[in-house]
Amino acid sequence: MGINDERDIEANLQIGPTDAGMVRLFVEGNGIEIPMDFTPEEAYEIAEEITAAANRVSGAKSNR
Repeated sequence: MGINDERDIEANLQIGPTDAGMVRLFVEGNGIEIPMDFTPEEAYEIAEEITAAANRVSGAKSNR
């Protein structure tokens, strides 16, 4: 399975800080829970990657 392979799976995504000073992405779906913790620096890198991908898809050249 790759990034362009579609799946008919529903999942919920929650994003927030933890008591340990990490940023958690929490994915829940089909009876599975996946907590992923990142340092603030890693979270900023992920946010930049998401923004860059959204800009490529929308054709935008600047941050929104």
